[in-house]
Amino acid sequence: MSSPDAGHRPSTVAGTDRRTMVLDSAMVTFARFGYRKTSMEEVARAAHISRPGLYFLFSSKETLFRAAVAQALERDITAVEHVLADTGRPLPQRLVEAFDQWAGRYIGPLTRDVSAIIEDNPDLLGEIAETAPRRFEELITEAIAVESGREAAPLVAQTMISASIGLKHQAASREFYLERLKVAIELLVR
Repeated sequence: MSSPDAGHRPSTVAGTDRRTMVLDSAMVTFARFGYRKTSMEEVARAAHISRPGLYFLFSSKETLFRAAVAQALERDITAVEHVLADTGRPLPQRLVEAFDQWAGRYIGPLTRDVSAIIEDNPDLLGEIAETAPRRFEELITEAIAVESGREAAPLVAQTMISASIGLKHQAASREFYLERLKVAIELLVR
């Protein structure tokens, strides 16, 4: 005999998948045009959903924006956690991959990263604009502390993050970013 909720699961899963897909489309649209120039109509078109359907899921552009950024940041942090947890690999290798998940994958000719969208709209995002970058720093610091000691870890992590930010502004490609980041990490982690 099936549970009373069994009939609702497919629609819940479909609803969750649809919401995720809409948020992914919204993030791409916001990244492409910026918050102010993005309309709900453009997001609806990108998500292959009607505008009323979009408003059914999200009451306003601001609500949609917050949810899209939150989803992107949660995915990034989860990916970083998984990479850093793989202690069977050397720390420098894990750090490069963690920074690639956090920032490198957003580098390219037509992409803007989540951090640029946050920097442009911190007033719209509130707490999430601070919590995800803080969590990233904590994860990097903890990974370094395990192998290099707690005392130096915060400064080393902050220096790596500063190097990453600088490289992102110089990098024309993800490959350039990763190549230079590897050098910085090798200098900082011994």
